[in-house]
Amino acid sequence: MVTRRSLLVGAMLSPAFAPALAQAAPVDDPALAGPLGDIWIGSPEAKVTFIEYAAVTCTHCAAFHNEVWPGIKARWIDTGRMRFALRGYPLNPLDTAAFMLARADGGKNYYPITDLLFERQRSWAFVDKPLDAMRDLLRQAGFDRAKFDAVLADQALYDQVNGVQAGAMKVLNVRTTPTLFLNGDRYVGALPADVFDEIVRKLPG
Repeated sequence: MVTRRSLLVGAMLSPAFAPALAQAAPVDDPALAGPLGDIWIGSPEAKVTFIEYAAVTCTHCAAFHNEVWPGIKARWIDTGRMRFALRGYPLNPLDTAAFMLARADGGKNYYPITDLLFERQRSWAFVDKPLDAMRDLLRQAGFDRAKFDAVLADQALYDQVNGVQAGAMKVLNVRTTPTLFLNGDRYVGALPADVFDEIVRKLPG
């Protein structure tokens, strides 16, 4: 069932950016974040909830985070209108490793690490030895070799990171990165800034 709001917004957007059908379960169900839970930024009183499924090796995700995300954060999150959570959606073992490392130490450096990985994606994700390049890059985030290797040897953490992706596929039918959810409406692909802002302005609050 498509919501009335979805129809109104979709009429103003190109078909590529129209919202998908309503979900069988709400995307903000804490169960979909798994035992690790979501790491939110923004006011808990915000009227708009933005949940993104992304992979750090995805070039479209990196472009969105490097080029569009800073403006979204300044216009909507820092002003108290929106809150945001990034859920890892590994496309390959390298993504799984990256989200395991971002979740280390209880996820206290989750966004600094994922931001760094998106920003420097070309320097580690598409080289001959990407894991070695990631290890070198994350030294600046406090990972020496012993800590880096210990995190990646954590089977429970491995299962939890991959479980978030499995839940997204099974419950929400997420198949592509990035997939964006704005107050429960799904948008597939990296929305341009003007399209994203147009959608948010139509939301209540």
